[in-house]
Amino acid sequence: MDAPRTTRIHSFCNDVLEDFDAVKIAQLIKNKEISAKEAVQASILRVKKVNPVLNAVQAEQFEKALQLSGQQQNGIFAGVPFFMKDNTDLAGLPTHHGSQAIHSPPVTQNPVLSQQLADQGFIFLGKSSMPEFGLNATTEYKDGSATLNPWHTEFSCGASSGGSAALVAAGAVPIAHANDGGGSIRIPAACCGLIGLKPTRGRTRDSEAASKLPINIISEGVLTRSVRDTAHFMAGMERSFYNVQLPKMGLIEHASNRKLRIGVAKQSITGTVDAETASALENTVQLLENLGHHVETFQLPFSANFVQDFSHYWGFLSFMLQSFGKKLFGSSFQPEELDHLTVGLSKLYKRNFYKTPLFLHRLKKIQHEYQQMFSQFDVLLSPVLAHTTPKLGYISPQLSFDELFARIQNYVTFTPIQNIAGAPAISLPLGQTAEHGLPIGMQLSANLGDERTLLELAYQLEEAQPWAKIQ
Repeated sequence: MDAPRTTRIHSFCNDVLEDFDAVKIAQLIKNKEISAKEAVQASILRVKKVNPVLNAVQAEQFEKALQLSGQQQNGIFAGVPFFMKDNTDLAGLPTHHGSQAIHSPPVTQNPVLSQQLADQGFIFLGKSSMPEFGLNATTEYKDGSATLNPWHTEFSCGASSGGSAALVAAGAVPIAHANDGGGSIRIPAACCGLIGLKPTRGRTRDSEAASKLPINIISEGVLTRSVRDTAHFMAGMERSFYNVQLPKMGLIEHASNRKLRIGVAKQSITGTVDAETASALENTVQLLENLGHHVETFQLPFSANFVQDFSHYWGFLSFMLQSFGKKLFGSSFQPEELDHLTVGLSKLYKRNFYKTPLFLHRLKKIQHEYQQMFSQFDVLLSPVLAHTTPKLGYISPQLSFDELFARIQNYVTFTPIQNIAGAPAISLPLGQTAEHGLPIGMQLSANLGDERTLLELAYQLEEAQPWAKIQ
């Protein structure tokens, strides 16, 4: 973090990767126009260029990646360089969950989720950074360090998949692993101008931790710069694991001609949306109407109780991490090293633990209430976040818990609904701030199992209004 800060930083250049997406790079490797080793070498050089400023890499394995790039890879993304988020085990590297309290040794083998990702043919360059346990909406730490936003390094890159977002936005890799327990794919996508799809619950393999939750709120995915990368990734994951309880997706390659009924939520549950975000939402409504879709305003049918219930559930998870850390992460776990947010959430739960049966009951009812909205609409549109990307420090874990948590609750109110309901949602970079050109993400969400509609609409929007480029 001693490197000088510039306001915008990227690594796009005239090497073998150029500004290609992951599908294009995989095609070039398959056609022997470039080698996997050349792709990995170029990506390593790019990481080395931007990471001293961005601080987005938790752990690297460049030598191993170069070695693997010389071997035969199979899968839809064979030979494409990739980063794994630091809350997911990857053989040969430790998993720290973004926390200074964890000092675990390298894991020895891939769990089923990591193997499903490996089946896509990616070459893993290392682990990307994240905030402690993925609890915050910014990738900042108790010691004041942070992962920076490549669009403007004085601003947050979002979270919890913040390191992956920064690396993809800066061009260091074309695609990177992300997961989402309250917005952790969609929030950094919105902050860094990327595509971030949170799949339906059960669409991919679950991590071991997610499968044990009272309500499984975690979905696995990627951050990308093109809709087709996201669509190809979902198709590849489905080929290696298909959940028979969900509609099959297959490979979605283009937009549909369907004219959709789209409901627009202009206010968050807490009632706050800033002027620039509201303007970007109106521009998106206009774009959708110009494309022939029927768009109408609607009110989210969830009260402020939802925010409170989700906060208590978040607190319950923090309490479990703090209380059983040594069992979960080994005897070297140091609870005194936890940050203000984790400790504060744990205390919040301890004050309200007697409400556990009630808030779990209410949260479990959300899926039915969510699905009822799709008798009226095909897709829901909202901002990803209630206001534009904040500067570093605004939601830092160095703040007192009360101030920090109040700010997070006002900022992150649109994304947790889909985690509780188990529904798919996608963040698309459909707006920009006037002063700094920072991306503003719009969220499209659909009924459970209906990623197809979201991806087809995303293709249409990408063609109608190509995303702004950092370079």
